Amino acid sequence: MNSDGVAFLRADVERFCAEIEDLAPALRLRLLAELGVMLDEVTSVAMASAMAAAQAEGWGLRRIGRAVGVSHEQVRRILATVGSAEE
Repeated sequence: MNSDGVAFLRADVERFCAEIEDLAPALRLRLLAELGVMLDEVTSVAMASAMAAAQAEGWGLRRIGRAVGVSHEQVRRILATVGSAEE
């Protein structure tokens, strides 16, 4: 599996962290918290979309869960939010 894109993003995040290293702790913590929230939002949407695509291709909930390291029940909950967001 080609993870050049992931390596690129990791390098970017590492660069960002290095750039804020000399900031006051309060500002640094706030920026890192913002970064964490933003990454969670972006990856959550992408993960839900990928799960929906896998399900559309006939993957079962357990198979999807194994692929991403979560339970099939968590997959079910995530896919339910995707379905309700489309309606």
